[in-house]
Amino acid sequence: MSIVVVGSINMDLVVRVKRHPLPGETLLGSDYETHHGGKGANQAVAVARMLARSAQPSKGVISGQGLGVRMIGRVGQDEFGNQLRNALKREGINVHATIPIAAPTGVAFIAVNEEGQNTIIVSPGANHRLRPENLSPAEFEGARVVVLQLEIPLETVRRAAELGRQAGARVILNASPAQLLPSKLLEHTDILVVNENEAYGLTGVQPDSPEMALEVAQVLAEKVPTVIITLGEQGAVWVAPEGKGHQPVPKVEAIDATGAGDAFIGALATAICEGRSLSQAVELGCVAGALAATKAGAQSSLPWREDVFARLEP
Repeated sequence: MSIVVVGSINMDLVVRVKRHPLPGETLLGSDYETHHGGKGANQAVAVARMLARSAQPSKGVISGQGLGVRMIGRVGQDEFGNQLRNALKREGINVHATIPIAAPTGVAFIAVNEEGQNTIIVSPGANHRLRPENLSPAEFEGARVVVLQLEIPLETVRRAAELGRQAGARVILNASPAQLLPSKLLEHTDILVVNENEAYGLTGVQPDSPEMALEVAQVLAEKVPTVIITLGEQGAVWVAPEGKGHQPVPKVEAIDATGAGDAFIGALATAICEGRSLSQAVELGCVAGALAATKAGAQSSLPWREDVFARLEP
């Protein structure tokens, strides 16, 4: 098992609106749609699709043959839980450690406006029943990369980071949704990925341009070796021991940004697992994120490997 994802699994209930409501305001929206989601599950699917290679890797890059992804999480013993777990299995994801329990499956309520921007309210349900003692070192054996987010209890995230490090894996923390991060979690994090709002929450500085984002990333890099800040249409910046840089994104017609950040993480984690450089990994992440924004939904929008590589600049 090469990539282990520990995190949330939700059913997304999506409604389209002309604009987002003001406090106390009621708006009429479209018929609602159901989509498989949860940041953890989204990122596991994004990895699985990036591992589904149809072409040979370039010289010096580890072959994708034999690589796989394991999802560690919790769903309810209900219809949503059954649907979500089966969907992960159809993507080729190992769900042995994704266990149905006596709690409601997590649900995310998502409103998408005409510009494709979204607001999200999450009811965690079973996700918040995933505790540190539920994690086994055996589930991390053979992992090259461990991917984490913050839609499960923070102490569980910290334990997963510790187990990832003990297994010799590189730990990627997508610090979303935004919250304060304990030092013991950062000590076991190799790559920190945040968007503009999450970077602001951690530093008090709004990175409203690539230049400013690089300065903010430098501050965060005092706590974590490698920091990546995603900037939506402005791409992403990174600061690492081997250097720093800014990666633009390809021009696309955005429809729904719901899965863009998760597509970025999936492509990034896969590239790191395959031995690519950080700059290559960020480039692949930016392309994957842009492609995800061209389709509706979370997991339904996540791109396949061949589509991402087809959009790379020559």
